[in-house]
Amino acid sequence: MIGRAIVAGHICLDILPRLTDTGEELAAMLSPGRVVEAGAALLSTGGAVANVGLALSRLGIGVRLAGRIGDDLFGRALSSLLAAVDPSLPEGIRVSKRDATSYSIVLSAKGSDRTILHFPGANDAFCADDLPEEGLSGCDLLHFGYPPAMRAIYRDEGAELVRLLTRAKAAGLTTSLDMSYPPPGSEAARVDWRSLLRRALPFVDLFIPAVEEISLMLREGGSARGGGEDAPLGRDALLELEHLRRTSGALLDMGCALCVLKLGDEGLYLRSSGERARIAAMGRCAPADPTGWIGRELHAPCFSVRVAGTTGAGDCTAAGFIAGLVRRLSLEEDLTCALGVGAYAVEGVEAIGKVPDWEALRRRIAAGWPRATSRISL
Repeated sequence: MIGRAIVAGHICLDILPRLTDTGEELAAMLSPGRVVEAGAALLSTGGAVANVGLALSRLGIGVRLAGRIGDDLFGRALSSLLAAVDPSLPEGIRVSKRDATSYSIVLSAKGSDRTILHFPGANDAFCADDLPEEGLSGCDLLHFGYPPAMRAIYRDEGAELVRLLTRAKAAGLTTSLDMSYPPPGSEAARVDWRSLLRRALPFVDLFIPAVEEISLMLREGGSARGGGEDAPLGRDALLELEHLRRTSGALLDMGCALCVLKLGDEGLYLRSSGERARIAAMGRCAPADPTGWIGRELHAPCFSVRVAGTTGAGDCTAAGFIAGLVRRLSLEEDLTCALGVGAYAVEGVEAIGKVPDWEALRRRIAAGWPRATSRISL
């Protein structure tokens, strides 16, 4: 194993029923009063902790996990799935007697985007103390995933998130943060995310959200409530270069060193801080020579693949970028490897089912893996 990363935050059990291909879109299949025949369900680890953590392990990075589950059937299933990969992985997962384990039912039909029924469960109680001080020792990087799905983390303008990030930075670690979509009408949708990010991002080296999520959070007023003039931007508007530059610029101004926006099938867009001192202060995974990392703007299109499912693809893409940071790749190589891991992920139904080892990833890229066309041009 190369380096050591802690992956903390949201963890759940994914339940993926295999839906029969009827030629209908999901909305039509799930109309009221109808019985839909399904195949066997796949049980899988889910959430940022499992998806990023297990992908990093496959990519040859040493991993510790930090999350919270319940003392129940779903929790035991989740622990068993983690232990089957590595018996040490469940050790950092705190078991709560009071909270139920989080789960997601992922409905994915041919020709339709997935629909997810999600119960946050024990994730809502996760706090900085669930990753004790000694858990940071001997590690190079901390990745935290999904604050909008964790009530104790986003309350009080993210005080618990800031506490955890400041501890990691004080210990010399590189820090990474990913977001998730705040469900409309939820408590998370009413959070002033702009204010929370102003507090958190000075302690974040790599910020790697999806463009849809972060654009919603940065709208005028700061919350993700929606409606009226605050209605979400359409897909075309989200991918306009002007919008990507404005969004990434706002996030860099808030203090992160690297802003990587996940654009779905349009790849990745990256902007980096123009300050040499900020790049040099990225912790143990900072580039040996910051010169090629200062004030950069890059876009990389996706690799061409046959898509079987998109569950966990964003997490696997983040894991690919983190693995490149730990391995001290160039910025361009890092983006390429991130997209490669994400492409492998969508070739399988399960989040990390197709993620390869590091050598296999590099061989496929070196062999001339074709890229998809993209509407974005720098």
